[in-house]
Amino acid sequence: MSVNLDTVRHIAKLARVRVEPAQAEALVGELNNILGWVEQLGELDTKDVPPMTSVVERGQPLREDRVTDGGDPEPVLRNAPDSAHGFFVVPKVVE
Repeated sequence: MSVNLDTVRHIAKLARVRVEPAQAEALVGELNNILGWVEQLGELDTKDVPPMTSVVERGQPLREDRVTDGGDPEPVLRNAPDSAHGFFVVPKVVE
């Protein structure tokens, strides 16, 4: 795929970016170079390459998985507008 001056103007209009005529001429070459690199990437055989989430291989830091009762409910319920018997009281939404 090749980008021409009209395409650069159209992309700029869609992106709502003001591009001066001198900049548009330079962008034609830059976008064509970028598209050339993308085409080179498409030629690579990535069939046996697993998907990655980062270029640096590292795992997620894990914490010990413990079941707790949540600690002390009193400080949490102090923030509630209304509570009763250790629970939040909410308005009835279904009649």
